[in-house]
Amino acid sequence: MPSLMNRDELRSALENAIQGKSANKSPFSLAWAEGSLSREHLARWAENHYHYVGPFADYLAYLYARTPDHMTEAKDFLLANMYEEEIGGDRHTDLLIRFAEACGTTRERVTDPDNMSPTTRALQSWCYAVAMREDPVVAVAGLVVGLESQVPSIYRKQTPTLREKYGFSDEEVEFFDLHIVSDEIHGERGYQ
Repeated sequence: MPSLMNRDELRSALENAIQGKSANKSPFSLAWAEGSLSREHLARWAENHYHYVGPFADYLAYLYARTPDHMTEAKDFLLANMYEEEIGGDRHTDLLIRFAEACGTTRERVTDPDNMSPTTRALQSWCYAVAMREDPVVAVAGLVVGLESQVPSIYRKQTPTLREKYGFSDEEVEFFDLHIVSDEIHGERGYQ
């Protein structure tokens, strides 16, 4: 039986697993950063992204409930993350809807699960499955390190384009500015 990795070995293994697979290298992310997408493309992205990030606090809640009581730092981190997603200032989903409306879609279209693509439905299902079934360490590695920690590098490339090329206001892109900062903190805490 192989031995367990220490903290530094686990972090290195997780960083290596993500390297080369980051979503910021996807054709869609690159097109966004170049400013070659239409507002309609961005609206469809927001309609789908809502159904991935909307239940993020739910994923964390399942994980929180399954985390052993002696892992108090981990539980505190999960609870703080849920708080920030749901009630710490503006709800993150409300900020995303504000951006979506600025792209030309409606709150109703964004929140309607029938507008979710099959790929987004699969991602949402995977997130729920990981949160409900995997060991809490594995779930944090997948949800927080694997997904949430990638967000700052993606949004750092996309947000300037939203302002400069598309002409969005600071208020309309607040969702992105917030996640550049908060998800960097969450991602780092996920490694811990």
